[in-house]
Amino acid sequence: MEELKKKKGFIIDMDGVIYHGNKLLPGVTDFVDWLYKENKDFLFLTNASNLSQKELAMKLARMGMEVDPGHFYTSALATAKFLDSQAPNCSAYVIGDAGLTNALYDVGITINPIDPDYVVIGEGTAYNYESILLATRLVEKGAKLIGTNSDLTGPAPDGFIPACRTLMAPIEMTTGKTAYYIGKPNPLMMRTGLKLLGVHSDEAAIIGDRMDTDIVAGIESGLDTVLVLSGVSTMETIKQFPYRPRLILNGVGDIAK
Repeated sequence: MEELKKKKGFIIDMDGVIYHGNKLLPGVTDFVDWLYKENKDFLFLTNASNLSQKELAMKLARMGMEVDPGHFYTSALATAKFLDSQAPNCSAYVIGDAGLTNALYDVGITINPIDPDYVVIGEGTAYNYESILLATRLVEKGAKLIGTNSDLTGPAPDGFIPACRTLMAPIEMTTGKTAYYIGKPNPLMMRTGLKLLGVHSDEAAIIGDRMDTDIVAGIESGLDTVLVLSGVSTMETIKQFPYRPRLILNGVGDIAK
């Protein structure tokens, strides 16, 4: 724990680490207060694509915690950055919420349900049978398939819900095409996170609740790895993976003690 506390920067997952639904998890306020008190650089790096940075800041504010929008980075922003670097001013058919579509608009990508360059899938209420059929047809016509993240499930107040990779499955299976996933553990998102954080990987730690995204991303990017048991992974499911986090904590509140 002392080694962790000496780190200059922290990359922190959100859902299952900071909150469940619309409720802060125990010890989160003390942990964020500790980050500010110790002048740590920190970035909330989330695979969720449905909300913007400002909306995430507002969500925490409604729970009683003030954090500047600049401390957030989402898979929607990472996806927009990737597409803009690969094909500036391209077009996309998008299944996802406003956080994703607005991120694409902001870099000059237009929404195109007729002959897009890309089909981009994120989580959201726009997902339905008709949208799956259209996405499938567009991919069959040559549109390239992009997923905002590779999460199979996400935590919810009453259990788990399907996440991006699960929602992508019907399109991949029908077309025979494999999507390219942008969010954690893709090194693209991790490198951007470290750049925004402004510290070297040796001086940073990642804190997450998922072995298959947060912890493997940290290991492959050279960060100190901290798994919290407040979200998806449990002591039993940890045994399924060939790698281990350096620290396992009940929650982020343990760091501030």
